[in-house]
Amino acid sequence: MRTGYEEACDVVVVGAGHAGCEAALACARLGLKTVLFTVSVDSIALMPCNPNIGGTSKGHLVREIDALGGEMGKNIDKTFIQSKMLNLSKGPAVHSLRAQADKAEYSKSMRRVLENTDGLSIVQGEVTEILTEDGEKGRRATGIKTYSGACYYAKAVILCTGTYLRARCIYGDVSNHTGPNGLQAANHLTDSLKSLGIEMLRFKTGTPARIDKRSIDFSKMEEQLGDERVIPFSFSTDPKSVQIKQASCWLTYTNEKTHEIIRKNLDRSPLYSGVIEGTGPRYCPSIEDKVVKFADKSRHQVFIEPEGLSTNEMYVGGMSSSLPEDVQHAMYSSVAGLEHVKIVRNAYAIEYDCIDPRQLKATLEFKEIEGLFSGGQFNGSSGYEEAAAQGLVAGINGARYVLGKSQLLLDRSQAYIGVLIDDLVTKENREPYRMMTSRAEYRLLLRQDNADLRLTEIGYEMGLISRERFEHVLEKERLIAAEIKRVEKVYVGTSSKVQAFLEAHESTLLKSGTNLGELIRRPELTYDLLEEIDEERPFLSQEVREQVNIHLKYEGYIKRQKKQAEQFRKLEEKRIPEGLDYDKVESLRIEARQKLKEFRPASIGQASRISGVSPADVSVLLVYLESYRR
Repeated sequence: MRTGYEEACDVVVVGAGHAGCEAALACARLGLKTVLFTVSVDSIALMPCNPNIGGTSKGHLVREIDALGGEMGKNIDKTFIQSKMLNLSKGPAVHSLRAQADKAEYSKSMRRVLENTDGLSIVQGEVTEILTEDGEKGRRATGIKTYSGACYYAKAVILCTGTYLRARCIYGDVSNHTGPNGLQAANHLTDSLKSLGIEMLRFKTGTPARIDKRSIDFSKMEEQLGDERVIPFSFSTDPKSVQIKQASCWLTYTNEKTHEIIRKNLDRSPLYSGVIEGTGPRYCPSIEDKVVKFADKSRHQVFIEPEGLSTNEMYVGGMSSSLPEDVQHAMYSSVAGLEHVKIVRNAYAIEYDCIDPRQLKATLEFKEIEGLFSGGQFNGSSGYEEAAAQGLVAGINGARYVLGKSQLLLDRSQAYIGVLIDDLVTKENREPYRMMTSRAEYRLLLRQDNADLRLTEIGYEMGLISRERFEHVLEKERLIAAEIKRVEKVYVGTSSKVQAFLEAHESTLLKSGTNLGELIRRPELTYDLLEEIDEERPFLSQEVREQVNIHLKYEGYIKRQKKQAEQFRKLEEKRIPEGLDYDKVESLRIEARQKLKEFRPASIGQASRISGVSPADVSVLLVYLESYRR
């Protein structure tokens, strides 16, 4: 029986964290009436943990989000207080942009964008139930119900609940059933999901203390400055607009006294006493974990980072913990520069419900519930950037489902987002998933600097990138290709000017003439350095010059990876019929048959990445599909 308030819309998005913001914006920008639910409007785009966007591999995700038409890159460009390109001593494949955010401003700025987007409504309220009905292909999502009894009927529902489902914050003996930062938890939706047959997991993550800036002795720490020339995250941001005065971060270290305090109190840690049930992220361990698992290390890095320009709160990066309050005071004050530290907010661990993402298609739609999509930490991942990337894809596909259009599928050779989603839906994740450059087989092709060249056309086709922006990328491609062609033809002789230039840069002198392209390929030389002997060089933007340099220096490696990617795509293009009966495929091993029936892979490529499916099983499947199609 229907009672209470009712409203009809096209899409409901549950949760307004980084995933929910991207999902809701994508749907509204594609012309759909969208309602975004949040337990508190003050938690929109909240950064409950680290005060930064980007970092190793995560910076790649942000730039890909931007190239597809998402908002995260634009928002951090407006609200950052320090920016750095990481890993510059290594090759371009692992260069990653990372920016310190003003947390309050980041949230306010994203909220302003949401509130001023046509077709998008924000509602504060707890969603307690997913409404479904029998459809042609099984269950179909039809909307949501709130704690107050209000029903919002929709053609698609996107779940982006983050760390709020049955959330519990813990430190020492203190256990509060709240969401991050003391916000209200969502305690009822899990039961509705379980009743729909959705398998749930229990994960945990943690955050360090926030401390008063006035209690820190910075003279005992190493100052960490931002880059002299700031590179924006968004390809649409004017580089001149981000050349600002930057805030400093600080580096200090734990010591043996710190470690001894922790070791003596491990029995009081809920992480080791069994109070915490959820599985934590291996690649972002608490300080307790670091001290136990890396017992041979005499110190660990501690980064002191400002939470914003209008607050004295500082984030203690590298020292997340769930130890009791008195132990936290002793532990933090043992660190150089923190001897008189005043804690504003205690460190804590947070447990929450999420799903086993293997229940999702690569489109992020549930396999068994049509029209129900999912994105973010709810999918068993960690990190703001991973969440936003999934939220954008879930939003695009939720919108395209409503509009009756084909779904967006990004594969591993196209984007880090493709790697992220493929890993989530095909591999068993026993802990919160974190993106890393090492997970991407084709990382030389998937660099952060060329995300616009790889993905802007897709963003344009999806309807989230303007024609003007797409044409700008086409012109950039033309300029890059023309300049590569030009430098390969520019002859460089053995003149005294050329030889003096080479000698000055400790490069082997020429015995005969060559071309500029060959000189750029030398490790010690770059495209920009050679301007001195390249008299007819056209004026080009920094981003075009960068692409010319990378293409020529890594040409052989890039060609090799492109061939590998082409082979990969051939397997991805071999689609497996949705209703294929694996019991009819003779010669499949029992384990492979079970796994294929469980995962229902969309392609041979996806099937080959499922644990328990061998190359021999893939060969059997290929032979069967050939006869099946005939």
